[in-house]
Amino acid sequence: MTVRKFLLLLLTQLSALALTAHVKPNVLVILLDDAGYNDFGFMGSEDILTPHMDQLAASGMAFSDAHLAGTTCSPSRASMITGRYQQRFGYHNNVPPKGNGLDPSETTVGDAFQAGGYKTYYIGKWHLGAVEKYFPNNRGFDEFFGLLEGSRSYFPGKDDATKSGKAIQRNGEFIEWKGYITDLFTEAALDYLDDAQDEPFFMFLSYTAPHGPMHAKKEHLKKFEGHARPELASMYWSVDEGIGQVLDRLDTLNLRDNTLVFLLSDNGGAAANQSNNAPLKGFKGSKFEGGHRTPFVMSWLGTIEAGSSFDGLISAMDVYPTAAAAAGVSSTIGKPLDGINLLPYLLGDFSGDPHEVLFWSRSVEDGARAGDFKLVGHEAHGWRLYNLEEDISETKDLSQENPELVEQLTKKLTAWKQQHTEPQWPSSVTWDKVKKEEYRALMNNEKPRYKSPETMKRYLRANPTAE
Repeated sequence: MTVRKFLLLLLTQLSALALTAHVKPNVLVILLDDAGYNDFGFMGSEDILTPHMDQLAASGMAFSDAHLAGTTCSPSRASMITGRYQQRFGYHNNVPPKGNGLDPSETTVGDAFQAGGYKTYYIGKWHLGAVEKYFPNNRGFDEFFGLLEGSRSYFPGKDDATKSGKAIQRNGEFIEWKGYITDLFTEAALDYLDDAQDEPFFMFLSYTAPHGPMHAKKEHLKKFEGHARPELASMYWSVDEGIGQVLDRLDTLNLRDNTLVFLLSDNGGAAANQSNNAPLKGFKGSKFEGGHRTPFVMSWLGTIEAGSSFDGLISAMDVYPTAAAAAGVSSTIGKPLDGINLLPYLLGDFSGDPHEVLFWSRSVEDGARAGDFKLVGHEAHGWRLYNLEEDISETKDLSQENPELVEQLTKKLTAWKQQHTEPQWPSSVTWDKVKKEEYRALMNNEKPRYKSPETMKRYLRANPTAE
């Protein structure tokens, strides 16, 4: 163990003792789905309105260099909920086929909080396995309300009639419901908060918004009539209203001061939902910044300074160890974590980058970040090197000027990949073809000719001689 790691461990233990000396704090993780980097007021958006999320950011700390370990929904969630790179347990690719899911030998943040005496809740999109052994109730959560798979209609209908992983359920029992799914998840969170006053709770509130399909409430579409992106703006307005209601309920129950709140997205904004990731290059699924850099907020009234900011390199894998440290819950009940407890940094005991290096990998594409430098690679197109401090949009390739740095980062990446297990299921051949075109274009600062299997088919029909 290095001196730095020893000091961090010691400070973690001391911080946890100090913070939990009186009343154990509650923890609320709010996760959006496919949210654009620039589609929040506190991130600079001028057309997507998010007043309650803006207030949440103003009440705590906003992070400018926060990243997901995965660039698509399911792998990203696997890393977040375990605090570990998902490739360590074979979770390389998105959309686990039936019979696959989050390795049962992996410990989740829910397991840790259950063992620490907390009531645990999971609400919304799970997407980590749709057969019983992978269900949230078997992965550390006392209560589950939501859907097991990745996306569905925002209104009741055929997805519920199937009684499948797309149907809404409570603890394994399918339910009938009315209204709009974003409101449904908010209502479930409010009900659980009303029942959670006598014991500390950990709640993971996982909205499906603004993931497609682009379904919005009529009254919100009317509100945003004439908007350039009316469906997206309406979906954000709904989820923002819901977050405001949850925070208000915490206030009403006198729980807000003693609740640590996280807010982030599961990956970069998707090409399919009109997200705005500016000034970042790329979108969901990409190892460019637009695929994995996320808005990230932590709010803990009286503990984290309101209106503060942090520019160190962090990961969504840090949610687990940070929440555990704040609650005085052990994060060592399972396998070693890749995430880092951020509290010593937030409270001023440590400075600099919590992570010296971060990695990304899926199929034939990779990325590595160390300090200001970012390496992006694709097996068909080679490597590109960028200085993010000077070029956050990743437009100027520095690989030819810095071959030694490229070699250093590729060696680190190779050593990290040697720690992986084989993928539990293969990547999509069709999506791999789409990604090949995406990387060709983005590495040359061009717009991809197509961004999905559907648009690829249309393009190739119109251009039969194209590659």
